[in-house]
Amino acid sequence: MISLIREHTEKMKPPRALWVPFELGRPMGAPNNVQFQMKVLLGALNLLEEKEGPILIDFGEEDPTVEGTITNLVCPVNFAQKDEDLSDTEKLINTVKAEMNSLRPWYDEAIKKRGRTTVGVSGIELDGLIDFIAAFFDGGLPENPKEDIALPLVLNFATDDLKAFYFEAITIQPGQKSPSGQVLEDWFWGETKAGKMFLKLKESLKGSEDGLIQAVARIMIVPSSQAYRKKEL
Repeated sequence: MISLIREHTEKMKPPRALWVPFELGRPMGAPNNVQFQMKVLLGALNLLEEKEGPILIDFGEEDPTVEGTITNLVCPVNFAQKDEDLSDTEKLINTVKAEMNSLRPWYDEAIKKRGRTTVGVSGIELDGLIDFIAAFFDGGLPENPKEDIALPLVLNFATDDLKAFYFEAITIQPGQKSPSGQVLEDWFWGETKAGKMFLKLKESLKGSEDGLIQAVARIMIVPSSQAYRKKEL
């Protein structure tokens, strides 16, 4: 096995384990770094040569992520309607749509180069994500597109899809090959209009009469590491 938390593995005592000093969610290291991920995988498979266990070996290299900041996204926004005709929420939603449009060519390039995407778990078409999410503002409840999943959970999946779209689009751009998870989070929640929309949505859903919607708003839409940004609204 590959272990991200050494203390847990020490107590579990699996037959063969490789501990890696990477952030949670990245057991193979930085995404899209095939050579480094192969090195991690071979390090784990080589433990099969050990004749006795349990054995716990430390992987000797750090994750080759970039700890700088993301500076690429500049999004000019043009409203189809005059500002005075729109509520503050509608203005924000329009800026998110414009921001998403500016990233769409990069997202398409990411799919072309990587041959895959993690967007799609909600089952909602990419062009319909923002309208679906925005429908929850001010107590609204859109039609559920997935009969087998509760509507609040579809909302959670939709926010995950939109975040995945942003992350895949920004990490294909020049100079953004392997940013750490923290760098990506700080960029999304601190610099994008989508991040501001999610923060506003969380506040809006707090007064919902639906307990599951409240739970999704409280613990699933905004990560705890970014919860302090509610003060910026």
